[in-house]
Amino acid sequence: MIALQNRQASHSYFIEERYTAGIQLLGTEVKSLREGKASFNDAYCIIIEGEAWIKSLHIAPYTHGTANNHDPLRDRKLLLQKREINKIQSKLKEKGLTLIPLRIFFSDSQLVKVEIGLARGKKLADKRESLKRKEAEREIRRGLASN
Repeated sequence: MIALQNRQASHSYFIEERYTAGIQLLGTEVKSLREGKASFNDAYCIIIEGEAWIKSLHIAPYTHGTANNHDPLRDRKLLLQKREINKIQSKLKEKGLTLIPLRIFFSDSQLVKVEIGLARGKKLADKRESLKRKEAEREIRRGLASN
């Protein structure tokens, strides 16, 4: 199962809630995702008129596509239930919360899904603390592996 992770998200944000959403894609976008050609740089989600959208998600053009290939940075609609959208929208009104994509994966039925998260930005000290904790865990694993 192919899964593309937004590694920067856990470094820059505290993830408070996670949601799984479908995404409307074109055929060449799905083929490109199967090759693992997507980038989360500056990607974010937004709710406009009761619909969830993902913006700035770069899905590279399919290598074997024709002249009708997709635009790599186009806005893509997220498929969520209305009550989920309303719940997310009410929480987004809190100061400091944002909606970001965390990973893209293929479900058991081979549908493309996006895991999105309600996130709160980390301060510089929080980022340093996370790095220290990660480094300590890495050292412990090294110690266990050498024994």
